[in-house]
Amino acid sequence: MKLKICVYAICKNEVQFVDKWMDSMSEADLIVVTDTGSDDGTVERLKERGAVVYVDIVKPWRFDVARNISLDHVPEDIDICVCTDLDELFEPGWRNKLEEAWLNHRPEGSMPTAKMGRYPYNWSLKEDGTPDIQFYYFKVHSRQGFRWKCPIHEFLQYTGNSPIETIYIEGMILSHYPDPEKSRGSYLPLLELAVKEAPDDERMRYYLGREYMYKSQWQKCIETLKEYLALPAAVWSDERCAAMRWIAKSCYKIGDLKGAYAWYYKAIAEVPDMRDSYVEFSKMCYEIKDWAMTYFLTKEALKIKEKSRTFVNMGYSWDYTLDDFCAIAAYRLGMPKESLEHAKSALEYAPDNERLKSNFNIIAAEQKSNHP
Repeated sequence: MKLKICVYAICKNEVQFVDKWMDSMSEADLIVVTDTGSDDGTVERLKERGAVVYVDIVKPWRFDVARNISLDHVPEDIDICVCTDLDELFEPGWRNKLEEAWLNHRPEGSMPTAKMGRYPYNWSLKEDGTPDIQFYYFKVHSRQGFRWKCPIHEFLQYTGNSPIETIYIEGMILSHYPDPEKSRGSYLPLLELAVKEAPDDERMRYYLGREYMYKSQWQKCIETLKEYLALPAAVWSDERCAAMRWIAKSCYKIGDLKGAYAWYYKAIAEVPDMRDSYVEFSKMCYEIKDWAMTYFLTKEALKIKEKSRTFVNMGYSWDYTLDDFCAIAAYRLGMPKESLEHAKSALEYAPDNERLKSNFNIIAAEQKSNHP
C-alpha cells in the first residue's frame, strides 16, 4: 500500500535554501509552501523546482497563524502531513522509513485513530557533521484534526474525537542547517505575548524563562522559571528538570553558588536518568575546582547509557566532555590510573583534539613516573 505524503512549510526570504530543501523533500508526493512575503526570489525558485506555492502575509506575525494557513493549503486526501522548514533536510530514504513505520503500526484498539510521528531531529550539528543537540521531533501527523497552537514555539494540538497514537519513526532523521545571520530578535516579545495571552500555560512560561537565560537576563530567568515550577500544569518531569538546570546556571552566573548547588541537586532528583543535569553541574564544579564533586558527577553520568526519547539531548552529554572532566578530576584527586583511563576514553571521541592529546600525555607521564 502506497500512502500519499505531503510536505508543507512556511518561508520568507530563504532562496539560498530552496534547491537543497527541494532535493531532500522530493521523496514526497506533494510539496506545498506558504510564503509570507519574500522579495528575494524564493517564490519563483520554489515554483521552478515544482513546489505548489501560496503567498499569505501574516500581520502581526505569529508562527501558529502562519503554520495553520500553511496546513489549510494541504489537500484533504493526504494520508500523512510532514511539516519542515527550508533550513532542514532529511537523510535520503526518509519516505520509506516513514511509510514502513506508519503501515506497520498496530492500533491499540479497534477504533480509527489519529496519528502523530516522532523522529530524531538534529537541532545542531558539530563541525564534523555528527549530532550536537538532538531530540525527537513531532511535526508528522495525519491530515485531519490537527491545529498549530502558540505564537512561538508552536506545537501541534489534536482537536478531533478519535484516539491519538504516537508512532516512532526510527531512521527518519531530520537535521537543521540554520542561517547563522538569522536573528532570534522576535522570539522574546512573542514569548512575552504568549505568556500574557495564556498566563496558566506552563509551556510558554518555560520557554520565556529559557529565552531570558539565552539573553543573559539571569534574574528574570530565575523568577520566570520559579513561576513556571509553581504552575499546577507544570508536571512534566523532563521539562521541570530543564527549568531547574537553567535556574541553577543563572544562580551560578550571578554568584549564588549555594543556590546553584541546590538547584542542580533538585534537577538530578527530578530526572535522575538523564545525563544533562550531571554534566552541567560537573562543568560548574570543574570551573570552581570542586574536584571531588566533579569526579562523582561524571562517574554517575557515565552510568547512563541511553539518550532520552522524550526530551532534548545536549551534545556535550554524549561526547568527550564527561571523560575529560573525570580524567582531570581524578588526576587532581591523586588517582592517575583512573585518570589515564578516562583521558584515553575522551581522546577516542576526538583523536585530533590537541588539548585532549596533551592531557593524555601529561597523565601518562605521571602514571609512568609513579609506576616505572
